[in-house]
Amino acid sequence: MTYVLTSDHKPLSGFGALRAAVSSLDPRMRIVMTVIYAVTVVGLSDLRVLSGALILSMWLLAISGLPIQKTLKRMAMMDGFIIFTLFLLPFTVPGTPFLTVWGFEATWQGLWRATEIALTANAVILAVMTLVGSMEPVTMGHALFALKTPERLVHLMMFTIRYIDVLREEYQRLRTSMKLRGFRPGTNWHTYRSYGYLVGMMLVRAIERSERILAAMKCRGFSGRIVLLEDFRLSRADLLFAAALGTALAALVWAEVAYAAA
Repeated sequence: MTYVLTSDHKPLSGFGALRAAVSSLDPRMRIVMTVIYAVTVVGLSDLRVLSGALILSMWLLAISGLPIQKTLKRMAMMDGFIIFTLFLLPFTVPGTPFLTVWGFEATWQGLWRATEIALTANAVILAVMTLVGSMEPVTMGHALFALKTPERLVHLMMFTIRYIDVLREEYQRLRTSMKLRGFRPGTNWHTYRSYGYLVGMMLVRAIERSERILAAMKCRGFSGRIVLLEDFRLSRADLLFAAALGTALAALVWAEVAYAAA
């Protein structure tokens, strides 16, 4: 007996691929094209070409069927992690100054570099969110396994995604218990020690839960193998989408070379 995970992939055919929801396309093709897209965009440096890459990512979002406002908000959250780096780059890269703040000179070269990083990061992240982020964890695991990704790595990814929310709920329960006992965080050793106990208790409970889950899976016949109930098949729509996206990426590379030679 084998432990089986199901996939929700449904092939799509016809010339309506460019207008179809991305979630209807072959997950293997989406993963491969995401990798190619990311590698290509990271290799670009001209701001005009990178702006074109960002427009291409917006096009992918438009045809994906994802809620545009919500997706852009998630991308803005990512920008919050790099905004300080981008703000400091003009003051750390040597070059021609255009602004002086408290004795520190900001250079045009640093500003261009910060803009380049921002365009690259947003184009890649938006494409990843569109092509892969909308994929169910089970479907992604099956697609990675079909692409010959090591099986243990696929298992690790799938269980990590599945139980992150379980750990979050466990953390919320422990925090609620601490509040009910009158715990109030502060800058003192009692607070540090309490948070240390909190992390330790989460690790202990995570280990105990993992042992129970493993025992339950073995009782259901889990043998450490992933078995697909259906085979992935490349449809006409998948090939058209891959060809269209590949052509767009080739145009970006050509534009990069042309601007560099000019």
